[in-house]
Amino acid sequence: MTGRLSAEAMGAFDENYKRVQDQIAEAAVKAGRDPGEVTLLAATKTVPVEMINYAISQGLPALGENRVQEFLEKQGRLERGACDVQFIGRLQTNKAKYLAGKVSCIQSVDSVKLAKEIGRQSAAVGQVMKVLVQVNVGREEQKGGVLPEALLEFIDEIRGIEGISVNGLMAVPPICSDPAQLSCYFLDMRKYYVDIAAKKSDNVSMRCLSMGMSADFPLAIACGATMVRVGSSLFGQRQYPGKA
Repeated sequence: MTGRLSAEAMGAFDENYKRVQDQIAEAAVKAGRDPGEVTLLAATKTVPVEMINYAISQGLPALGENRVQEFLEKQGRLERGACDVQFIGRLQTNKAKYLAGKVSCIQSVDSVKLAKEIGRQSAAVGQVMKVLVQVNVGREEQKGGVLPEALLEFIDEIRGIEGISVNGLMAVPPICSDPAQLSCYFLDMRKYYVDIAAKKSDNVSMRCLSMGMSADFPLAIACGATMVRVGSSLFGQRQYPGKA
């Protein structure tokens, strides 16, 4: 499993993994929360399978892929063990069929059409796919996600779809240099999460509030995140094809 990894690469991951775990625990305790309430999901876009499998062997609880084609190239070689595998990128409706039965959760649902196709494909293989509704909390035109004012209506519309279960919310806030502004986005997400949970609607379980990445996950935890998606802080800067 680790034959193609150098001792240096494994050691670097081990250091990063411990550092991130410590940061998660510290942020949770400062916020008066149990660190066990926060799941670390490794964002593994462009990360080689050998490194992912090493991370899993070290106890990585969850991983998420952003691109369907890359996931398909990797998934047959993943030594999943107890590691939960999710999809966290934007998903085209015609590619939902490739994820049914292969991931436990799709974090980027933002249209009724997509939710219906995920449900149809998942039901066909006997799965109820957990989905997170992506919220465009920063109202950015270039990003996917449901606008906050449409969120309740959207969830009401998709929660009856066979083959899916609404399991929470996900967001990618705008890049902010001001922590106070970023906190506002995260706190808005926490409010939506709590308000939806209070409705106690059928087939809606607010179990996951996925927000916060390498640059800001401690702040996201302070604001209520139950899952953080961390890539470069674990694996270093991404290496894209054609780049050294």
